[in-house]
Amino acid sequence: MTGMLDRPMRSKLFVPGSRPDLFAKALASAADALSFDLEDAVQPDRKAEARRLVAELLRSPDGAASPKLMVVRVNGLATEHFEADLGAIVGPRLDLVNLPKVESPDDVRAAAAALDRVEAGRGLTAPVGLLVNIESPRGLRLAAAIAAADPRVAGLQLGFADLFEPLGIDRTDAAAVHHLQLAVRLAAGEAGVPAYDAAYAAVNDPDGFRREAEAARRLGYAGKSCIHPGQVPLANAVFRPTDAEIAHASRVVEAWRQAEASGVGAVLVDGTMIDPPFARRAQAIVAAARQLGLLPDG
Repeated sequence: MTGMLDRPMRSKLFVPGSRPDLFAKALASAADALSFDLEDAVQPDRKAEARRLVAELLRSPDGAASPKLMVVRVNGLATEHFEADLGAIVGPRLDLVNLPKVESPDDVRAAAAALDRVEAGRGLTAPVGLLVNIESPRGLRLAAAIAAADPRVAGLQLGFADLFEPLGIDRTDAAAVHHLQLAVRLAAGEAGVPAYDAAYAAVNDPDGFRREAEAARRLGYAGKSCIHPGQVPLANAVFRPTDAEIAHASRVVEAWRQAEASGVGAVLVDGTMIDPPFARRAQAIVAAARQLGLLPDG
């Protein structure tokens, strides 16, 4: 695990682990990733049942055949369910453990050590990544250290409900939302991992979802959580390089290749002076376009 996923995760669709009737629909959706929830979406008396149902799906032919990233949001480290969750779900088909309510780098290291033990006991050689939730004041303050705590960290996931609601912060306050989005994106950037935007609870407000997603993309977010299938196409459309971006980035990459071959440190492309930071950004856009099949390889 290098801190970067090998596939895009523009959209991550939440699926309650206790709702097997939704599993097939989720697998058939356009979401890049499915996040089966064993935490907040499952009542305490159904935790064991949800754990079993999600584990069965991950080991099923349908789970094995799906090209989607498979994510499971487990119960928190401090709960009685954490170890049992890992014991049930860790296997070849699990891509990411979504770790909730992370408060410190030690939380990340403890989760990574627990994964080490389960993987070693099962002879697994491909490590499961950690998608780490930032959803508390302390977690926000330590977000950069949390993101850099272990190589398993594949990204930071912003969460507004647990962060805003206890403090009485208005979820519709655009300035507050923007502040947190920027803070978590910079923390993720310091550690060299992507950031993923929070869920948007108003499922009947597609315009609001799109506005928040577009604001996140302008800050460099890689994707957004979805709590309803109707939000998935919106996220996929927003977190996709536009045709104009791809065309410009392709020109920058080619011009930069020629400049490097000539020993030149900067080059003019489309009226803009390009130096290494701009070139790296263009290379990232081209790579993302290739991952999404929008450009041919090579």
